[in-house]
This record gives sequence, structure tokens and C-alpha cells, in this order.
Amino acid sequence: MNDATARKPFQRLLLTGAGGGLGTMLRERIKPWAEVLRLSDVRAIPAAGPGEEVVQCDLADRDAVLALLEGVDAVLHFGGVSVEDKFEPIMQANILGLHHLYEAVYKQGVKRVIYASSSHVVGYYRTTEVIDARAPLRPDGLYGVSKCFGEALSRYYYDRFGIETVCLRIGSSFAEPRTARMMVTYLAYDDLVELIRCALFAPRVGHTITFGTSDNAVRWWDNREAAHLGYVPKHSSREFAERFPQTGAWPAPEDATATFQGGPFVTAGPMYED
Repeated sequence: MNDATARKPFQRLLLTGAGGGLGTMLRERIKPWAEVLRLSDVRAIPAAGPGEEVVQCDLADRDAVLALLEGVDAVLHFGGVSVEDKFEPIMQANILGLHHLYEAVYKQGVKRVIYASSSHVVGYYRTTEVIDARAPLRPDGLYGVSKCFGEALSRYYYDRFGIETVCLRIGSSFAEPRTARMMVTYLAYDDLVELIRCALFAPRVGHTITFGTSDNAVRWWDNREAAHLGYVPKHSSREFAERFPQTGAWPAPEDATATFQGGPFVTAGPMYED
């Protein structure tokens, strides 16, 4: 095999949020795609191994983010706050930090971003509804609002500067479903990796929004608008059905966590009083 044949598809990929749950899992899975995998997080993470670079970086630090993007071919952006929280930390990481990232992507000539958005951008749709990427945004909290901002910002950078982005509206990506709700939103690790691969290697993606789920029996989201990615999930929450047996006990009509797709996120945000 000659050198040209052995060369990996990308010279350098950047994975932000490399110290998080999904980032830690992805670290080993995506190595075959790049000669160098640059790993970044706001906190310290395990030292670099062969074919890796580790750069500790706060997304709120504009200059540090600009340096982080130097020499990068594409970005897998999994950094930032990933749960409901007060506005200030969400704003610093998910809004200001994301703007710094796209500013650096533009200045450093990066052509594609895979953005970890969230199904919580549409969490206030009812569980009796099926929606696609054209449905108006209905975030279920400040975290969801920040992800709406990310989808809008990435759209702007595509329309204005031609930077392609695939927004992954991730449902619940864990080794196994943890609740009955996750039987609908479950995204197996293998399927997440496959979705990222499709988003990264598709020849043209423009600005694409795709819902990240496995092949589950019940579906709230229609992925027809992202069919060009070619993503076909291989796993299903059906494998875990015996853990959540049907009981015939219906939730109370006033139970918002059962009424809306966002589940517990719809009640996790701040309540304001006069």
C-alpha cells in the first residue's frame, strides 16, 4: 500500500467538549478519520496519545478559540453547557462561545462544522405530534434557547460565508435508555458515530438539520429533510423494551413532563415571580 492510499481522509479534526460524556466516547471512535485529532475542553482531560493533540480552551476566550482552530479541516462541536442551567453560564459557553467558534472557523478557513444541537429546541411540541426540521422552534428552556441560537448562527454563517453546518438535534445518547421517555429519544452510540460520519463525509450538506435518534418504535421526528446525508440507524430502543413494561397507568393531564417532548426539561428552567 503506497502513502497516498494509506492517508486518512482528514489531516486534522477538532473535537470540542472532548472531556464530556459523548466527547469521551467519540475520542476513540473518530480517530480513523484523521491523521491528527485535536481534542479540546474547558477542563483538563487525559493527555494526548498517538495521533492526538490536547488543547485546554475556554470558548469564552476569543483569542484562545482563534488559535484552537488553526490548521483544522473540520469541527465536531460538542462543547458547552449540555443541561438546563442559569442563563449566565449558558450564555458564556453556548452563545458567546459559539460566536467565537464560528468567527474562528471563518478566519481560519474551516469549511464544515458538525454542531451538537439538541432536540430541546423543539421540546414544547406535544408527544402526540410528529414534526420535521421545517417546524417552528419551540425550546423548552434556556438551554434549548441557546441551541436555537446555535442553529440560527450556523445558518447565518452558511448564507453569508458559505460555511457548511450539519446541526445534530440529538435526542438521548447513552449506552442504554434510562427512562421510558428515552425509549423514543434513544440514540445508540454506534448510531451517533454513524450520523457524524454521514454528516462529515457527505459531499455537500449546505445547512442541514437532522434529528439524532436510533430506529425506535415510537417517533416524534421525521428526518426527510436530511435524507441526503444517507444516515441509516442500525440500533433500536426495542432491545430494552422489557425494562419499561407497559402498565396501563396513564399520566395525569397536568403532567407537563409527559405532555411535551422535552420531558423533564420543560419544568427544569427558572420560574420568575413578581
